[in-house]
Amino acid sequence: MTWETFLSNKHLIKLGIAIGIFLLFLVFRKLFAKYIYSFLLRISKKAPNDFFAYIFEAFKKPLQWLFIIIGLYVAIRYYPYLNHKNETFSQLISASIIVLITWGFFNLTSNSSLLFRKINEKTSIQIDEILIPLLSRALQFIVLAISASVILQEFGYKIDGFVAGLGLGGLAFSLAAKDALANLFGGIVIITEKPFTINDWIMTPSVEGTVEDISFRSTKIRTFAQAVVTVPNATLANEAITNWSKMGKRQITFTIRVTYDNPITNIEKVVQRIEDLLKSHPEIHPETIFVSVDEYKENGIDIFLYFFTKTTDWGEYLRIREEINLRILQILDEEEIEIAIPSRRLFMESPSDDKNPSTLSERQES
Repeated sequence: MTWETFLSNKHLIKLGIAIGIFLLFLVFRKLFAKYIYSFLLRISKKAPNDFFAYIFEAFKKPLQWLFIIIGLYVAIRYYPYLNHKNETFSQLISASIIVLITWGFFNLTSNSSLLFRKINEKTSIQIDEILIPLLSRALQFIVLAISASVILQEFGYKIDGFVAGLGLGGLAFSLAAKDALANLFGGIVIITEKPFTINDWIMTPSVEGTVEDISFRSTKIRTFAQAVVTVPNATLANEAITNWSKMGKRQITFTIRVTYDNPITNIEKVVQRIEDLLKSHPEIHPETIFVSVDEYKENGIDIFLYFFTKTTDWGEYLRIREEINLRILQILDEEEIEIAIPSRRLFMESPSDDKNPSTLSERQES
C-alpha cells in the first residue's frame, strides 16, 4: 500500500470505521462488566447452590477479554488492507479463544476445593480433606495439559512424537528429579496412611503447628508463632508424627508437696477429698484417676495426681485445670494442710561450750 493510498479519504474512512468497531467492542466490554455480569451474578447467588456463582466468577475476566478478541477480529475483517483469511491470523484467533477457555476452567478448578466441600456437605460421597487440594491441583494440571495439546495441534504440530519422547526421556527425568519424586511418593504415603489432615495440630522433630495445606511436593504448617513452615513430604513421611488433634482426652499430672508437720489423718483426708472431687467432676474423664501419697522428699511428702480432662480443646483444658487447682487449694485450707516450700535448716554449735552446744535453726525461704 502506497503512501498516497494510505492518506486517501477512502482508506482513512475505512480505517476509522475499523478502529470505531474495535472501540465499540471495548464499550460493550465495559457494559457487560458493569450491568450484564452483575445481573447474572445476582441471579446465580439466588440459586439453591453456589455452583453457577462459581462459574460466573471464574469466567468473568476471560469473557471481558473475549470482547477484545472479537472486536479485533471484526475490525480486521472489515479493514480491506489486512488479509483476515490468512492461516496464521486464524490460528492466532483460535489459540486466543482456547487460552480464554483454559483461563476460565483454570479459575474454576482453583475453586474446586470449595466444590468438593459442597459435595461432602450435600451428598453421601465423602472426600477426605487431605485429598481436596491435591484433586484441585490435579484438575488444574489436566486443564493446562489439554489446552497445550489443542493449541499445538491448532498450529499443526504433531504431539504423538512428543508424547513418545516423554517415555524415552522418563528415565533421565526421574534421575534428575529424584528429590521431587521422593516428595511426591511422600505425599502419597501421607494421603494413604492419613497420619493427619487439614487443620490438625501435629508435632514432629522439626516443626509443630496446624496443617494448612498439603500439595504434591510439600506440606505447609502454621506454627503457634503464626509463621508458615513448608516441609517437604519426603522429610515429613520419614519423621515421627504426633497428632494432638486425635487425642480423645488430655492429661493432667502434677504433685503437691506438704510438710512433715501435718497430721497423717489430715493428709489422708486431703487425698480422699481430692480423689472424690476428681471422680465427681463432670468434665474429668472417669476411667483413669490416681491420687496417692507418692514419695518422701527432704522437705516434705509428695501427693501424686494423675487424671484426664474429657475435652481436648486447649482453652477448655486450661479452664478446667484452673478450676481443679483452686478447688484443691480450698481443700488444703479447710484441712489445715501446710504446703512445703523449698527451705534449708542450719545447725550451729556454740563456740563457748562444745559439750553443750546451742542449736540455732534458720529457715531460708525461696
